Amino acid sequence: MQFAVLGSGSRGNATLVKSGKTCLMVDCGFSVKETEARLARLDCKGDSITAVLVTHEHSDHSKGVGAFARKYDIPVWATRGTATNARFGKLAEFIKLNAEQIFDLGDLQIQSFPVPHDAREPCQFCFTDGNKRLAILTDAGSTTAHMEQLISGCDGLMLECNHDRDMLWDSLYPQRLKERVAGQFGHLSNIQAAEFLQRIDTSMLSQLVAMHLSEKNNTQALARYALSDTLDCDPDWVQFADQDEGLAWQKV
Repeated sequence: MQFAVLGSGSRGNATLVKSGKTCLMVDCGFSVKETEARLARLDCKGDSITAVLVTHEHSDHSKGVGAFARKYDIPVWATRGTATNARFGKLAEFIKLNAEQIFDLGDLQIQSFPVPHDAREPCQFCFTDGNKRLAILTDAGSTTAHMEQLISGCDGLMLECNHDRDMLWDSLYPQRLKERVAGQFGHLSNIQAAEFLQRIDTSMLSQLVAMHLSEKNNTQALARYALSDTLDCDPDWVQFADQDEGLAWQKV
């Protein structure tokens, strides 16, 4: 199983998970042209995507889904709440996804799970090829025991480190926005991500990627320190998914 990131952050998100002949795209928050350009950097084309899975309706995750899926005749999986609010337009195939569901797509089995976020019916995903397990967890203002149970023992984890708390509260953001980002249904901070790692089994973890870093309220150095200090590992072992450059293919 492999994964790569086209881009991660408030200006657009898309992630690829691949096993055998199956290549899934999680979210598509870029225009079709930009998505194709970012796919090309990964030696991938639009017609190689098996399906698009959508975590929630916020535009940085969903604005390109409808147009991209129509161009390449790709099925879209999303919860009813996400689909209702994202306004994908007419799709060749839409599959309603429960926020908590196990399903197979080609060579991958996927488990969706609900997360606390200020969207209509948001979810995130765990993937397995029958051998390794990979999870993506972003856009959650807090974590739950259920999330911890599902992600414990994963071999790979893409984990939100959206903001440094001090940088956020000292920023020029309006007070209401600060409270939204730091709230229970906002985004995980570096400290929250580190605390989440403390509560799960990381003994099998061979890939850890910090995701959805704020360009104004975080730095790679701060996120790397928080995660590596928790895991007692070399800070350089922690990888990052960049907003513009994404992340090249990684093998789980």
